[in-house]
Amino acid sequence: MDTSEKIFSSLIVIVGPTGIGKTALGIALAQTFAGEIVSADSRQIYREMDIGTAKPTPAELAAAPHHLVDVVPPDAVLTLAEFQERAFAIIADIHARGNLPLLVGGTGQWVKAVIEGWGIPRVPPDPALRAQLQAEADTIGAEAFHAKLAAVDPDAAAKLDYRNVRRVIRAMEVFFKTGIPISVHQQKTPPPYRILQIGLTMPREQLYRRIDARIEAMMAAGFLAEVEKLLARGYNLALPSMSGLGYRQLGRHLQGEISLDEAVALTKKETRRFIRQQYNWFRLDDPAIRWIDISVEAAEPVATGLVREFLSSHQSHHQRQRDSTGEGGK
Repeated sequence: MDTSEKIFSSLIVIVGPTGIGKTALGIALAQTFAGEIVSADSRQIYREMDIGTAKPTPAELAAAPHHLVDVVPPDAVLTLAEFQERAFAIIADIHARGNLPLLVGGTGQWVKAVIEGWGIPRVPPDPALRAQLQAEADTIGAEAFHAKLAAVDPDAAAKLDYRNVRRVIRAMEVFFKTGIPISVHQQKTPPPYRILQIGLTMPREQLYRRIDARIEAMMAAGFLAEVEKLLARGYNLALPSMSGLGYRQLGRHLQGEISLDEAVALTKKETRRFIRQQYNWFRLDDPAIRWIDISVEAAEPVATGLVREFLSSHQSHHQRQRDSTGEGGK
């Protein structure tokens, strides 16, 4: 691949809230444009966790090439830095094969890390330090603990909700291990992609009803049995993987803490809260995202037209680049 081809390589990004239909659209576009899907879903990386993560079905996985699905066991951790590194390598391989990469997922941090080229501190987790910081946060409270981060890294603190204690702990951990604020580590270097972002949305109340129905369908499909099997295999509720929507709630039911109805109701409530967080990552007023309201227009034909136009303008731009360097006449 020559330099100009590398610089102007295309990447299609499909974002939006959970349960909106990103998987189906990604597969349709992959089939139309010789594409390969790179999952940007921080829950679908886990093996043995299929129903609750709404992982693509075997038929869907067979319908288009998928990457970064089922890559680690439930007791492993795939850090943001590791995900980004893998995603960049996979996208490069897809380009080398002459295919179109589609980054598909609703984990905002993961998507942004790739398309904005986040600098991510390569600081491995320090369990002892994290336990110490967690104990401190528990003792003084989340707001006071967040204030301690603000004293050493105001830029990071300004971006982090004090209630997200896990991320505040990570920022403090990086500072203590390196002496450099995490906000400095996180300076961005945009990747060499020409990016089209497509977002799927619908009115919030309609989406909430759709999510409620989806959770009921998951329960009917055996979600409770999936969680029971994971617990029986020794995967405890404190694992990061088990913090996924529904897993911890159903786990609490299986441990006798709450009723099944309460667990399902909590799952629906937490999913709605998660959707609100996703819209903070992917804002409806972001001019870089071409939003499709699926309540008023079908996603597939609109998205297909957008991608076709985008690739056509890419080819025209690349031809102009070749002509300007004299390569077009060779």
